[in-house]
Amino acid sequence: MQLTQFTDYSLRVLIYLARNPEAGPATVPEIAAYHGISRNHLVKVVNNLANQGFILTSRGKGGGMRLARPAHMIGVGEVVRLTEPHMNIVECFDPKANACTITRGCFLTGILYEARRAFMSTLDKYTLADAAQVGIPGTLRGGPGERPA
Repeated sequence: MQLTQFTDYSLRVLIYLARNPEAGPATVPEIAAYHGISRNHLVKVVNNLANQGFILTSRGKGGGMRLARPAHMIGVGEVVRLTEPHMNIVECFDPKANACTITRGCFLTGILYEARRAFMSTLDKYTLADAAQVGIPGTLRGGPGERPA
């Protein structure tokens, strides 16, 4: 199973914000530089996170983004479901695009559906606070590679 880059970046933004609430609003250029990712792509991610209600954004001087609710109230599974709308592990999960010739007699599909349910069930056990290890000393704003102690 592989998550899209969009979901990966969404989780990175949320973890960054969860680890730095006292630092004030974070900016797209700040997070893009920290992670070494495209600013333009990150703008789309941030826009989606705001539209989904995970973050609050403000423009202008002193503007930026912050979590819309506490990290312990944001489920990792919830974020993944809203950033990975289909989670089509294999071609046959998408009836419109399925051209697999063995679909009718294949039992792998059921096995993979079960695996996807188990994957999501595991993600549902955790919150953003768990993923960010909120409360552990350290900061992300020091630079890439710096980890909490």
